[in-house]
Amino acid sequence: MTSTATFDFKGANVVVTGGTSGIGFAIASGFAAAGAEVVVTGTRSSVEEYDLDLSGFRFEQLQITDPESIDALVASLGTLDVLINNAGANLPGGLDEWSAEGFAASVEINLTAPMRLTTACRRLLFASEMDGGASVVNLSSMTAFRGTTMVPGYGSAKAGIVTWTANLAQRWARRGVRVNAIAPGVIETPMTAPMAAFPELLDSELAHIPMGRLGRAEEIVGAALFLSSSAASYVTGTTLAVDGGYLAH
Repeated sequence: MTSTATFDFKGANVVVTGGTSGIGFAIASGFAAAGAEVVVTGTRSSVEEYDLDLSGFRFEQLQITDPESIDALVASLGTLDVLINNAGANLPGGLDEWSAEGFAASVEINLTAPMRLTTACRRLLFASEMDGGASVVNLSSMTAFRGTTMVPGYGSAKAGIVTWTANLAQRWARRGVRVNAIAPGVIETPMTAPMAAFPELLDSELAHIPMGRLGRAEEIVGAALFLSSSAASYVTGTTLAVDGGYLAH
């Protein structure tokens, strides 16, 4: 018995920021498999500098905190139907997020920069003719809903993503653009890999997950495709947790 959902994004143009690894790469691959033309962004200068096979996408370099880099990306896009704001980082540049500098840098990367990119894309999104309307999907985090002593700037930014998603959804509802967010649980990605070196931290997280395991990047893909599809044509302003029951614990 199977229960596989399929989506058709043929003719759709999709941008996935930070699509060169982890959750972003999985989401980009899901859209490409559904027929979309996908642009992935990364901070390096060319696809040859990445270990993953990015040949199924168009690659564009993006320094997410640089307004000129954002403008260059937007200028390179002919049309845009779906924007996935996935790029982000904690402890930027190794900075302590309990310092004012580290806190501000994390908020810049994880909240201000996606806001800047999304508003820069507004005319392209408003012009979309995709069934169900254009879509913006922002990536939040479990840190938006619980305290974290290690990355307070990151957690604050991700909480801001939840609120900004709801606000932008209201602002753009009559422009044919839906805005939603996904809050992944603890997912096996390069960002969470360092947890393996701290068994007490990993065990604590696993104890908080009713399903008793970490999630896989591929398990975020269905939520991104659904929220961007006509199946979700009456869904906007929401944050969908994909967390193995983390928030229910």
